[in-house]
Amino acid sequence: MTEPNNEPNWERSVLEKLATEALVEQRRRRRWSIFFRLLTFLYVGVILWMLAGLGDGPQNKLADGRHTALVQLHGVIGPKGDASAENVIPALQSAFEDRGTQGVVLLINSPGGSPVQAGLINDEIRRLRAKHPATPLYAVVEDMCASGGYYVAAAADRIFVDKASIVGSIGVLMDGFGFTGTMEKLGVERRLLTAGENKGFLDPFSPQEPRHLEHAKSLLSDVHKQFIEVVRKGRANRLKETPETFSGLMWTGEQSISMGLADSLGSVDFVAREVVKAERIRDFTQKSNFAERLAKQLGTASGEAMAGLLSQMRLR
Repeated sequence: MTEPNNEPNWERSVLEKLATEALVEQRRRRRWSIFFRLLTFLYVGVILWMLAGLGDGPQNKLADGRHTALVQLHGVIGPKGDASAENVIPALQSAFEDRGTQGVVLLINSPGGSPVQAGLINDEIRRLRAKHPATPLYAVVEDMCASGGYYVAAAADRIFVDKASIVGSIGVLMDGFGFTGTMEKLGVERRLLTAGENKGFLDPFSPQEPRHLEHAKSLLSDVHKQFIEVVRKGRANRLKETPETFSGLMWTGEQSISMGLADSLGSVDFVAREVVKAERIRDFTQKSNFAERLAKQLGTASGEAMAGLLSQMRLR
């Protein structure tokens, strides 16, 4: 009589144990899942924080005191990117306004770019030099200071180069392609509708019209004259002008010194130590962080097709 009564109790006990173990295992898995999710969020947060903090301006951790302010201009000069007026100008302003700044060094490594962006930076340098007459600004050239890069450098008090630096390219270009011959071979007909007789100006799929070509040359000539005037104003009597000076050619650092396009050989450390007399260097360079770059790319992607003529014109 005892065994039949105990058998159901034994089965119930086993089932209860199994159910309990299942619940414990489920809770254990849930806790580990929450832990790994938190760990993942923490890891991603640290990475984003590091990316957001890279190059966001002056290194405020440095103690106050005399220093040489450094602003870097690297890459193609354009409305987007680290070498834009939007990034370079605030960095220059911060460098000049800092009470510990004894001199500003603009470190340039650029093949050129937008004449508008280069002109904005040049104008701001001149404004800041007039506002802070006791604070000199020196341009130091690394590998290249060509075209728009030199447009910016011409505003400096002095230009220092490496003997193998590439300097110059004082000219303007507008490039593109013509596909009319290829279209004829393929039997493709161009159908361009415009409101305004010159709206198809320099359309690569239409035959080049002489009046459009002359107008384009006039645009280039005008911008080139502006470039030449900036160089003459910046270099003044130091410039040893020849027929080739503004022809668009480039020269080595040593050659540029003999031509008056640069002043002497020197690196950032040399200028800080021997010229500014403030060996400690404080970097004021501003670089857009990851989130800003992503937002700008998303915000401007839809408008890139409208760049047109201005995107084709570059200082070179």
